[in-house]
Amino acid sequence: MRIGELSNLVQVPAKTLRYYEEIGVLSAPTRTEQGYRDYSIESVDQIHFIKASQSVGLSLAEIREIIGYRRNGIIPCQHVLGLLKQRSKEYEERAKALIDAKNTIDALITRAETLTVQDCLEGNICHVIPTDRLQLNHK
Repeated sequence: MRIGELSNLVQVPAKTLRYYEEIGVLSAPTRTEQGYRDYSIESVDQIHFIKASQSVGLSLAEIREIIGYRRNGIIPCQHVLGLLKQRSKEYEERAKALIDAKNTIDALITRAETLTVQDCLEGNICHVIPTDRLQLNHK
């Protein structure tokens, strides 16, 4: 199938498919006599794997590495498991940081709702967002 057909089938722009091929994530297809790319059903499977891998946070470099293992006859599943464990830990840390940030924002909102214009100290841009610890406790 030609690149336009593949693009429509997998819902990935043709430009992206060419990029995937360029960086080695997608296997280079055979070419027709006219030089057009001629993709196989294996390309569809590869793209579905790429999209699924990206959806769980794997980078294109990691995906290329995984596909490279498979191309070299190495079963990549243990490597993928390690990457997923690493990504899970990173997401856990990010989730904690986001919760901490949300708690800080909620505290600022609660505090700001009790402040008046007179509470805005001279030299500050905005009293809603304190710039030092003393202001955080100021009411």
